[in-house]
Amino acid sequence: MEGIVQLSTGKLISLSEQELVDCDTSDNGCGGGLMDNAFEFIVENGGLTTETNYPYTGTDGSCNSNRASSSVASIKGHEDVPANDEVSLQKTVAAQPVSVALDGGDDLFRFYKGGVLSGDCGTDLDHGVVAVGYGVADHGTKFWVIKNSWGTSWGEDGYIRMERDIADKQGLCGLAMQPSYPTA
Repeated sequence: MEGIVQLSTGKLISLSEQELVDCDTSDNGCGGGLMDNAFEFIVENGGLTTETNYPYTGTDGSCNSNRASSSVASIKGHEDVPANDEVSLQKTVAAQPVSVALDGGDDLFRFYKGGVLSGDCGTDLDHGVVAVGYGVADHGTKFWVIKNSWGTSWGEDGYIRMERDIADKQGLCGLAMQPSYPTA
């Protein structure tokens, strides 16, 4: 959402994940949820407040309606990218960041340090990240640029390059299975 708000307004605003954790009752807070549910909550709620106003605590809490009532950014809706279609995903990522679910519990992903991630990875979708770009490594391997939420000490300053256009249509770690994006 931060990406499409920046593209449509020119302002990059850090939005509150904690508001989603505490206030979006269609999902399970820190236990996880679906990105489409979060987008629907944001539309129905009239937007999200800032990270500064409603800071991330990393724990489930009760909704602070006073903090949540001061929305600073909104979306009009959301769209799904066709499942298991990296070509469509690439076209969409060329226009804006795309939310993707993947198997973030797989050790291959969890302990990533750098380079283009490739190899065997599961498809138990349990982690949401953002596809922000793509490229080709010097040795010719195509890759996605993915922004993770685990801080800059993980991966390549908080990002991971994951092999793109692999034989498995679901994508590496399932990243092509359920991509979606907000609309402004």
